[in-house]
Order: sequence, then C-alpha cells, then structure tokens
Amino acid sequence: MGKTLIHKILEAHLVAGRMAPGQEIGIRIDQTLTQDATGTTAFLLFESMGVPRVRTDLSVSYVDHNMAGFGPENHNDHLYLQTVAAKSGVYHSRAGNGICHQVHLERFGKPGATLLGSDSHTPTGGGIGMVAIGAGGLDVAVAMAGGPFYLTCPKVLGVKLTGRLSDWVAAKDVILKLLSILSTKGNVGWAVEYFGPGARTLSVPQRATITNMGAELGVTTSLFGSDEQTRAFLIAQRRQKDYLPLQADADSEYDRVIEIDLSQLEPLAACPSSPDNVKTVREIAGTKVGQVAIGSCTNSSYTDLMMVAQVLKGRRVHPMVELGISPGSREVLNMLARNGALADLIAAGARILESGCGPCIGQGFSPADDVVSLRTFNRNFAGRTGTKGDRAYLVSPETAVVAALTGEITDPRDLSERRGIAFPTIEMPGEFHIDDSMIEPPLDEAQARKAEVLRGRTIVVPEAPPALQKKLDGQVLLKCGDKITTDHIMPAGTFLKLRSNVPEYAKVVFNCFNEPGSPTFAERALALKSKGIAGIIVAGESYGQGSSREHAALCPMYLGVRAVIAKTIERIHRANLINFCIVPIRFADPADYDRLEAGDALVIDDLIGAVRNAQTVRVARPSDGFQFVGNLELSSRDREVLLTAGLLSYTREKAHA
Repeated sequence: MGKTLIHKILEAHLVAGRMAPGQEIGIRIDQTLTQDATGTTAFLLFESMGVPRVRTDLSVSYVDHNMAGFGPENHNDHLYLQTVAAKSGVYHSRAGNGICHQVHLERFGKPGATLLGSDSHTPTGGGIGMVAIGAGGLDVAVAMAGGPFYLTCPKVLGVKLTGRLSDWVAAKDVILKLLSILSTKGNVGWAVEYFGPGARTLSVPQRATITNMGAELGVTTSLFGSDEQTRAFLIAQRRQKDYLPLQADADSEYDRVIEIDLSQLEPLAACPSSPDNVKTVREIAGTKVGQVAIGSCTNSSYTDLMMVAQVLKGRRVHPMVELGISPGSREVLNMLARNGALADLIAAGARILESGCGPCIGQGFSPADDVVSLRTFNRNFAGRTGTKGDRAYLVSPETAVVAALTGEITDPRDLSERRGIAFPTIEMPGEFHIDDSMIEPPLDEAQARKAEVLRGRTIVVPEAPPALQKKLDGQVLLKCGDKITTDHIMPAGTFLKLRSNVPEYAKVVFNCFNEPGSPTFAERALALKSKGIAGIIVAGESYGQGSSREHAALCPMYLGVRAVIAKTIERIHRANLINFCIVPIRFADPADYDRLEAGDALVIDDLIGAVRNAQTVRVARPSDGFQFVGNLELSSRDREVLLTAGLLSYTREKAHA
C-alpha cells in the first residue's frame, strides 16, 4: 500500500517512535516561526535553555499581532524580539512587513519541509506543500534549540476535489463546506490531505486559504501536494530553487475520504459565533451589514485584494458600511500601490489598515453594538472582534466586497445578474515585487557574542511550574461548557499587550466569566493557592479550541491551577497544559460532568503514582463520597514531562543527562 504525502514527509523527518496512527512520534523540525503575541515568551524560554544559537535550518521572528502602541509594552516587546533574534541566529520580520503566515508563504516556505510555529494557523504553509504545525511557544523554543517535536502520528483524511470553482465562489467556501461536514470538534488526531483534479486548479494562495482554516477543524495539519501551481508561485517569488514536486503515492489509502465537487459549491458563510455554524449566503441574504473587514492570514493575498479592488473600481462603498482592508504583507501592499489598485480602494471609501493581524484578534476596527460585521477571517468566536455581543460572519472576499457595496449580505452571483458586474478574473502575477528590506538577517556568531538584548521593564521571565504533589487537594474554580476557546481563557484585544508579564496578564484569566462586584477567577485562584489548595477547571467538549496561545496554560499555572477535567481537550492546548505541569484528565463517563459544580472540593490520593504508570485516575468528592474515573491518556514522554515539573525542566534535565 502506498503512502499519503503527510506520512511521507513525517517519515522523512522521523527521529523517535513508529509511524502508526495513534502512536507518539518525534520529528525533526526544519523551520520555526514565532509572532509577537507568543514570541516574547518563546524566546525568554529559549534563552533559559542556555542554547546560544538556534539549530534549525531557518527560524523567523515576526511582529504582526500587537502593532498599536498604547503604552510602552508592545514596543518593548518589539525591541526585545528584534535584538534577541539577531543574537540567536533568527531572521526578524519587522512590524509593518506583514502577517507571519502570508510572509512565510511568500519568502520562506519550502515543499517537503517541516515548520513548527507558535501560532495555530501555521498550517497555512500546507498550501505550499509543507507539513506545518501550530504549537505552544515552549514547544517551538525546544525545536529552535534543536530538539524534536512530539505529536501523535495522525490518521489522514483525504479530501478529493473535483471540478472547478465557479465565478464568485472562492477557496474560502471550500473550507467552510468542510467545516459544515466535520465541525470544529472531534477531529483531534487527524490531518487533512487535499488531492484530485480539482486541487490542481487551485493556486498556492487559494490552497493556503484552505489549509489556514484547517486550524478551525482542530486537526494537526492540512496539506496540498507540490505541483506546477507551486512551481509557478515560487518562480514568481524568485525562489524556484526551493521547488520540489511532491504527491501522495498513486495507491495510497486514506483513513477516510470526503469528495467535494468544486463546481457544485456556492458562496457560504460561518454565522455567529463559531466557524462551523455554516449556512449558504443565499439563506441569510438581506441581513443588513454595518461593517466589512477584508484581510487576515486567511484572505489577504495579492489575488484576493486585486479582486476586491476590481469590484470596487469606479464604485462607492455603501454609506452605512465601514470597510477596512488589511493587506497580508508589505509585498502585497507595494504591488497594489504600484499598479493603481490601492488608489481604487481608497477612492471607493475603504480604510487601509496596517499589514497585520489587527481586527482579527480584536486589536482595533471593532464593530458597533448590534452591527453585523462581515469578515474574511478564520474565527468568529463571541467577543473576538473586541465588541461584547458581536455578530460576526466569516465569508470570502467575494461575498465581503459585494456586501460592502450593497449594505446587506448578498449572494455575489446575484450582483452580477442585477447590476451587470462581471466577475473579475485575477491571474497570478508572473513576478512579485520583492523587497526584503524589512526582514533583518541575524548577526554572525562573532557579532552576536557582543550584541546586547534589549529587555524593557514590562518583560518578565515566566515562573517555572512547581512539581506535582503526591496528593492533589483541589477545588473546582470554574465549571464551563463546550467549545471553550483560548480567547475565553486568555482574552486578546487590549489585554494582549500584557503577554510578557504573566503576573499582570494572569489577572484577566477567564475574564469573560467574571461578574462585576464579585471576586475574579484570578482572585479566587490566588486565595486557594495561598492555602495550598490546587485549582481545578471542569469543562465540556473541545476545551481549549482556537489559538496556540500558551498563556492559556501558563497563566492558570501561575494562579495555582493543577488539573483540567474535561470531556475532550484540543490538541495544542492539551500539549500546553502538560508543558506547564497541569494534568489533563478526560471524563471516562461524560455523565459525571453533570454531577460536578464550581466550589466542589476534589481529591486525587496518589496523583504522582497515576501519572507515573496508570491509564486512569480516581477522583473523589469527600463532601458526599462521590467518586469518578478520569482517563489520563498520556504517552511515556508526557508522563516524564509532568513528573519533571514541565517541559522546560524536562529539556534541561535531558540536556545534562
């Protein structure tokens, strides 16, 4: 039996374990990326390992999340990242150069390579034929130091694409269709591989849109083969030397196959407030729209924005719509400026925002109260826009730009019929305008030894996790429901500037659940911690969806949380919990979730013994004698990490063994 492409690349990078689905494997990482929301912590942890220079083929530090400087915190981080990258052998993409995933695709992505990024949308690189995986910053720091990355060898879902996209139907509609089939939960331990004649019709930017939102499925990674489309893209980026043709074996067998006929797709939208709440645009047509945001790492490529500019040329945005456009990279913005498309966007009434993540993470351009916002982004979790009670829809640039003109959700195919606006076919350029002047190469080793790393007063080295206790005496600090995201745990938006100071950022853990006039989650947790009582979080399905933000484990750890008991926990967050010595426990019987309440005192008599060699753990509630069983589902390495007080201590111990 032949091999899938994902398994071929993983096997070529295998350094530990056996290539069998469900088995833990360790792989060599060729490239890493960090961004400023997670990168400061990642580099602080990297420095604490005592490794002077990165040991990957290539590592890049991007600044793209916290661009607005309200106070010194963000710029302090930018200066730290710039100087620590130079000293550590890492390329640095400065603020304004673009979104990490877009820039990495353009300038660094290589077919057949492995990429580990401290951002959950790192699988964007799968659009160019990489096995690109999102992870917590500590895992990325270990990879930068030359250590392997450990993961569960995934099952592979093959998505066979046939046909060709119709006018006004976009790559975004492909992934929204898949989300409507698979949802955002229940896909841990899987990877997605796209193949078939339809896949060959999609450009690299279109493929990257699809692989980018694979993060919303909760899969390990998503991947397209590397073919003539890949070669054309790399030639246009003057990187033809990086081209490598790659496909699955002709007789490869997938663990499951879903077929999507591109010619039968229609414009889709993810309705509030989850990426899998998918309806056809025709179903929700007529809904009044007050804001449209086009950009993000999902849909801000040159071809996306050229299409938008062509539709808007000579026309005006609806007077009751605020339109913001965030080019994905300086390269894209430069090209729009040079060919006149930028002038067309401005003349139409669009606001041109920075080449960064901005609105996607609630950093500005938040909608008004009770206003529908159409966004070409990848997440529409409640409140993510920065507005409480927001009504955010995820759509393609085609659907977004048409709504900007009409003032309501409109099937873009109807616009062609009613107003005679022809669909603008945008060809991939034969050559991109290349200007890497805002990507700074690292210093050589001699220069690096003399270089100073700038550390602002707002940058605080994270506290190390305490060792596990033999007996866990704990209390349920919070009982939450299904689909709790890392945004729920650690709010982004205006709070994200605190990320380099854990004691400060920890004050807003679970801020969305805090009630005015009542003690906050952080205050209650610290009160328990002062008494030697462990904090416990109880959750439903798919706990820890969304961002790779390791602060969603690091800050609770600082507050004294030592266990999370849930029906299911998402892959990246589960790894982050283990990395920071918080024990992830899954209900053996999901019905036991209903019997627990916030405030319950829970005891695990021999936690260390269970972590060392048991598959289950017994949890008792002394107040009434109720007991239940939790599944640990830990690999041998997971057990070692937990017993060594987290990944940082484990890595140091291994280095000195």
